Amino acid sequence: MNSRVLSGWPVARRSEVAAWLRGAALDWIFVAKAAFAVLLTGWLAMRFELEQPGTAMMTAAIVIHPQSGMVLAKSFYRAIGTVVGSLAALALFAAFPQQRTVFMASMAVWIGLCVGGASLYRNFKSYGFVLAGYTAAIVALPAVDQPQNVFDGAVMRVSEVMLGILVAGVVSDVLLPQRLGDVMRDGIRAQFAHFIAFVRSSLTGALPRAELEQAHLRFVREVVQIENQRSSVVFEDAGVRVRSPRLRRFNHAFMAVSTSYQSLHHLLNRLQDEAHAPVRERLSQLTSDLAMALGPAGSEPRAAAETDALAARLGALRERIAERVPALRAGLRERADLLDFDTGAELVARIADELHDYTLAYAQLALPHRATALPEPIAFTRATDWLNAGFAAARATVTMLAMGWFWIASAWPEGAGAMIIATVFAGVMATFPDPLRAIRLTLLGFVLGVVAGLACVYGVLVRMDGYLLFAAGLLPFLLVGFYMVTRPALMAIGLGYVPTMLFTMQVRNPMRFDALASLNAGLGQIAGIACAGVAFMLFANASGSAWLLRRLLRRLRLQVVHAARAPLRNLLAQFESGSRDLAVQIVGYTRPGSDEARLLLAWSLTVQETGRAVIELREEIAAGAVAPARRAVTEQAVAALAELYVAPGHARYRQARAALSDAIDSAGDDARLLAHLHLLRLALLDTASAMALYADRPAEAEERPDAA
Repeated sequence: MNSRVLSGWPVARRSEVAAWLRGAALDWIFVAKAAFAVLLTGWLAMRFELEQPGTAMMTAAIVIHPQSGMVLAKSFYRAIGTVVGSLAALALFAAFPQQRTVFMASMAVWIGLCVGGASLYRNFKSYGFVLAGYTAAIVALPAVDQPQNVFDGAVMRVSEVMLGILVAGVVSDVLLPQRLGDVMRDGIRAQFAHFIAFVRSSLTGALPRAELEQAHLRFVREVVQIENQRSSVVFEDAGVRVRSPRLRRFNHAFMAVSTSYQSLHHLLNRLQDEAHAPVRERLSQLTSDLAMALGPAGSEPRAAAETDALAARLGALRERIAERVPALRAGLRERADLLDFDTGAELVARIADELHDYTLAYAQLALPHRATALPEPIAFTRATDWLNAGFAAARATVTMLAMGWFWIASAWPEGAGAMIIATVFAGVMATFPDPLRAIRLTLLGFVLGVVAGLACVYGVLVRMDGYLLFAAGLLPFLLVGFYMVTRPALMAIGLGYVPTMLFTMQVRNPMRFDALASLNAGLGQIAGIACAGVAFMLFANASGSAWLLRRLLRRLRLQVVHAARAPLRNLLAQFESGSRDLAVQIVGYTRPGSDEARLLLAWSLTVQETGRAVIELREEIAAGAVAPARRAVTEQAVAALAELYVAPGHARYRQARAALSDAIDSAGDDARLLAHLHLLRLALLDTASAMALYADRPAEAEERPDAA
């Protein structure tokens, strides 16, 4: 574009155009690298005289990704899954060499177990489980009638897959690499700057509930995204592996301060009426001090000196708050006002401390060469659901048994291929929030891939001789497919198009042209994914099952029960990460803006605030700062809250509210204990929260506890 034309545009417009050009350039770099990796893999496979170069080419196409860290992580787990699956195929053949029915049943059970294992993870470990399942099918099924060939087939499969992995990894990491570590570091810088700016700008007044919910959703996604990136970037960057404990510490600090900040805004929202003006005005002076400590607008720290200055201001703020609280508190007389003020002051002080920890954790990441004490290890706890994993395993097993019966009964030559594809997608799509939608898009990609594969082979390649012309004829079809992968709206179609096209082409060494075999192979692929879609229609994921969705919501509520009953060691980190991981899963299963999505967001906020307050209260009790008589009443209140979250109902709501009132009455003048208890009571009384469903209902209207 002419530089004179650009120079006449506004700065914002020039920035947008420059960002678009950078993005387009990166997309086309990926497209070119991906096509080159596939073609180079095919050439090497033919030079090494592998039986099916197409398998190696498909592997390169599947594992290639714009960021090299993602390629290495996916390749690592694909390699493990391929080896384990090949060994499983050999073991099944050794156990049942001449018993086809038992062999097929055992294969179905193995695949089901692998799919169930995949459902327990949300990173490339899940992919490794899926690979172990369908690799066994790929190795074993073609050799059912010729068991003497199974070992050679396993060796050849491993060789072809490893070649594709090696080429994709080298191309991605050597030719104009796009580092996942750079993406993660940019994301962390942006997250830190945006959060500091968000806190500063929103401390001056109330934050509407809808905005608070959206902010909560954004914070939850950022936390899980950083953890997912961390688990992949360790394959790419040795420095990140060394700093992995610091990265987890940073993520934990962000979770802690974001929860406290949301609790403060829940309190401030409740104090917006005229009756609470005295408390609101006094707390606004403390929040103004916090906003001033964060610096003026646009002053987010970018250099080391700025980060140190922010940490120093936040470190000194706790003492300044402690000095100001007695004078601000002196003018209040009503017990309710004192409770509100003490709770708000405690939250502001806690936020100052946690922002200080958050800033220091950021500095340890941004300044890796600075000598600092190693942080205590913190694990990110995933919220796994064994019942959902069992459900996915049963669905995959039944699908395999049905496909195996059809193959045996029909004697269809491509029955094995259809079974393999059904196995692949019964496993892969089990980890998707909405598998039916993903299958529909991928099915379209499969159809386009079959058409493109047939057109490429019988419209182009039959007229060419030699690998150079083979690559020239295949290149345009690859470019189209990989470009679709770079477009978010077309990604699922592109991911189905490229492997299906390569499979339909039946690239062998030497190359053979058999139009009927190619067409049959393509139809087998389409039939396999269609059968996987039917399986998900009959046995839905949580996105299509009200019962499973209610179960996920119940598991989210049980995070509060865990906070109330589990041992305190590392409990805060477990709760913060587990509740957010569940929230991301649940949000993925609902349509944005729907009533279900709004209800789930409301529950997520309520669970986050209540669970954190319960843990803080239990830690206060465990520290020995609470008198024995008060301790018993307080523990009864915690137990009543746990019962409420096990099965919410109007009677249990009233019991929990009464227990909290008794604990507050018995707390006397213990300001810290009162602050924790009052925060829990405010969460119950919040008319905009999920608990409002159970409030203010007369006893005669009482119903059984809600099962949702």
